[in-house]
Amino acid sequence: MTTPAHVAIIMDGNGRWAKARGLPRLAGHRAGVEALRQSVKTASKLGIAWLTVYAFSSENWSRPQSEVSDLLGLLKLFIRRDLAELHRSGVRVRVIGEREDLQPDIRGLLDEAESLTVGNRALNLVIAFNYGGRDEIVRAMRKIGADVEAGRIAPASITPETISDALDTSGIPDPDLVIRTSGEMRLSNFLLWQAAYSELIFLPCFWPDFTPEQFEDALRQFSVRERRFGGRIERDVVSSSA
Repeated sequence: MTTPAHVAIIMDGNGRWAKARGLPRLAGHRAGVEALRQSVKTASKLGIAWLTVYAFSSENWSRPQSEVSDLLGLLKLFIRRDLAELHRSGVRVRVIGEREDLQPDIRGLLDEAESLTVGNRALNLVIAFNYGGRDEIVRAMRKIGADVEAGRIAPASITPETISDALDTSGIPDPDLVIRTSGEMRLSNFLLWQAAYSELIFLPCFWPDFTPEQFEDALRQFSVRERRFGGRIERDVVSSSA
């Protein structure tokens, strides 16, 4: 089985999972954190080098304030409770997304997670927090525009690599596989540039129900995909005569 180097996951369906059980949305988000823990362990076990998870989008701020507070509280809890274990397990944490306007305590936790684990090599866990693909591209264009204005680069010299280097994911390989749970079939503003040639797998289960077995099954589906990156695969033609 071919193992993808980089798997990205849109962890969707916490609220609907809770509603189906007559529970508050917070219960769904708590169950989702447990599914994330299991997925990190599974990724490490399967030899995946990079795992990116969509933890909190730049559009999530429009949710009811109580739910936003719950989500931020769970992020704090995850980092404070799990960071030491991640570090012991050799997991390096990286965070992508806009940080400038975050609350100081949240930004401090994100910075701490990155600095503590910077030397780890077992698994790269990328947390997309306050992240939106379009916002990321806009910020990258501003960086490049400033370089052009200052005369550091010429417009004609801008390449796809120039743009990739200006994104939050600079230095991170593009995802080979994007998994989304909950049955929705869209990227929802996640890694729009980076997922140009990613394989996409959409699963009907809600995120809290995502198991290590389903993770492995998604990798099996990936392993039989034919990736052409815009080209085509030449095959030998075998002919026979009667």
